[in-house]
Amino acid sequence: MDGTLIDSMGSWSECDRRFLKENGIDPPPGISDVMKTLSMEECARYFIDLGVNMEPQKITDRIEEMVMDEYATSIPLKPYVTETLDTLDRFGIPYCIATANYRTLTDTILKRFGIYDRFKFIYTCEENGIKKDDPEFFGKVCALLGTEKESTAVVDDALHCIESAKGAGFFTAAIFDSGNADWKKTSETADIAADDLRGFTEFIKAQRKGDDLI
Repeated sequence: MDGTLIDSMGSWSECDRRFLKENGIDPPPGISDVMKTLSMEECARYFIDLGVNMEPQKITDRIEEMVMDEYATSIPLKPYVTETLDTLDRFGIPYCIATANYRTLTDTILKRFGIYDRFKFIYTCEENGIKKDDPEFFGKVCALLGTEKESTAVVDDALHCIESAKGAGFFTAAIFDSGNADWKKTSETADIAADDLRGFTEFIKAQRKGDDLI
């Protein structure tokens, strides 16, 4: 969701730095690249290793509190989200969200934009105790979606997610996000890559003509 449907990665990068500074710790170089591959629990442990003197749950609660206002008021949708969902609906293609974000933040922003009910379900790492780079992650999501792996596309902006999904045998579509320093490798790894969701939408339309995928 983050970086693919919503333009939130800058908010997370700034939040990590603000959290460390409010606890008297200078953010290390490259912290954003480290954090984007971690689960919420791993983020808490990482902050503790950096010297934050708090219980893991209190850390995750504080991070959630710090970004909630932005999810509720200011973080925008990325371009062509509604158009993409409209296209999926028109072709009768089921879709869901699989995210490493907090469930509360996910629900808040999707409801804010009026698209919460459009997804078949929301699957979070937090609730299911599994990371997106786990080889079983996308298989579990696919089973709930009720589709065959061979006809299911994973759409993401992050390299580790594209690598995980492709390694598990899924078709992968990489969507550009300005916060992705690994975009070149991400786009080369994915089966298709696009500057925005419009590119994925056009791919769906072209594939549906031949009914080859999804």
